[in-house]
Amino acid sequence: MCRDCSDASHVPSAEEQVDDCGRPVPRHLVSRRALLAGAGAAAVPLALGAAEAGAHGGGSKSRWRDWWERRGHGHGHGPGHGGGGSSKRGHYLIKGAALISVDPTIGTVPAADIEVKDGVIVAVGANLRARGAETIDASRMIAMPGMVETHYHMWSALGRNFVGDGFEYFPAKSATVAAYEPDDFYNSVSLGLAELASAGITTVNNWAHNVRGPDYADAELTAHRDARLRARYSYGHRDGQPATQPIDFADIERVRQEWFGPRSPLDGLVHLGVNLRGPSNPANFAIEMAWARERRIPVSVHSGQGPTTAVRAAELERQGYLGPDFLLCHNLPATPEDRAAMIRSGTPLSISPHSEMRLGTAGGFHDQLLKSVNDGVLTSLSFDASSIAPIDMFQSMGIAWNIGIPWIGTDTERLPPILFRHALAMATINGAKALGLDRQIGSITPGKRADLILIRQDDLNIAPAADVESAVVRVATPANVDTVLVDGRILKRDKQLVGFDVPQLVRDAAASAHAVRTRAGGRLTPASTRVPQF
Repeated sequence: MCRDCSDASHVPSAEEQVDDCGRPVPRHLVSRRALLAGAGAAAVPLALGAAEAGAHGGGSKSRWRDWWERRGHGHGHGPGHGGGGSSKRGHYLIKGAALISVDPTIGTVPAADIEVKDGVIVAVGANLRARGAETIDASRMIAMPGMVETHYHMWSALGRNFVGDGFEYFPAKSATVAAYEPDDFYNSVSLGLAELASAGITTVNNWAHNVRGPDYADAELTAHRDARLRARYSYGHRDGQPATQPIDFADIERVRQEWFGPRSPLDGLVHLGVNLRGPSNPANFAIEMAWARERRIPVSVHSGQGPTTAVRAAELERQGYLGPDFLLCHNLPATPEDRAAMIRSGTPLSISPHSEMRLGTAGGFHDQLLKSVNDGVLTSLSFDASSIAPIDMFQSMGIAWNIGIPWIGTDTERLPPILFRHALAMATINGAKALGLDRQIGSITPGKRADLILIRQDDLNIAPAADVESAVVRVATPANVDTVLVDGRILKRDKQLVGFDVPQLVRDAAASAHAVRTRAGGRLTPASTRVPQF
């Protein structure tokens, strides 16, 4: 989500506190009374304040993680929500599914069997047999790859309903960025990951653009460890961090060693990235890019949703920054030269349909979407934040399809429209390519990892299904997702999440939301000091 990075004329001063896009943020003051009022909802001691968090210097031992481990919650055990799915990768034979493979060789077929073993798609075909496999009757279901989301600020997932009339995303974020504590980050990311799994989204780019210290990074990564979804964790700055202060290189190095080294507890499902604030401060951006490139860490950057932007792909190409590991988001003011630079360099794009419509002061995203797809820019889909979009990739595909038509009297009138297959690719294989994972996931192809979902064809809102691609893009919802597999583990079956303690997730998220609102104060102050019970 980006606003002021679209203003190429605004150069923040060294002392100015700004958000991820260079937008000035008022200094957040938290009274002792507010802290005490919210303390009952907090599961861990109060974290560093906003000023202290910016001065921790990085690389220190995480007190949050230490706190859990001292209580016997070692790697592989979460602090109350349970791990996602079974720890066992099963042997399954999925029988008779209508198949949307997103594999150009296999295509979309009326009925097919899929064998999954030890986390791998072993075979796809008709009348398969697999000795010892558990059979899953999918004769009334549609099988497709697990969907891939490429831009989601998960630290604020539990703040989805903090917004209101006259108090939308930016003011709500500014009011709460420093009111979260590490346990709130854990509860927020855990809630978001469970919702993603339930919605058939098996991979996410967690665009962490408010990392307030080592405890916060560890809290988010612990949630990833517990949920067992596939992800990129894109470590970023602290919201409000001075524009001239680089991201915390020392702590990212610590995270690389502890979370992504030889003894990683993430089971190969999560990889490390960084998100950077872009070239509105050229000197700092150059420092951060050099650091990331030296370590071959993939980069995500907001571009613009307004009519102008400091993030120009053509200029970034000249500086040597573009490439398959440089993900641009939004990009609404892109020119033909910018798109050409992205195509030449293989630079992927993440479009957030709901966000582009609500915040797209460049005039919406219809023309940019249509031009990007038709020019050949690798285009994927995302949500941005739960306070601007529902966590529903079916709806995102539907919007892209519905709005993706040429408009008479514009420079799009001779372009072909977005097709169902384009929308499906944006939600699956294009997302996998954008995150560098297309050799592993993104299509139902023998030899790839078994990230796939089954969608009921006989539900009231889908039946009678005829063209299954049309049904998935136009009318399916997360409620139709019957089964979800990630890396061969079942995370959802018979429309119920497996291994997630959903009531506890909801209770913890509600308690954290109440605490965050209490600390933030103002219009967010809860009507009662009592934590909601569910």
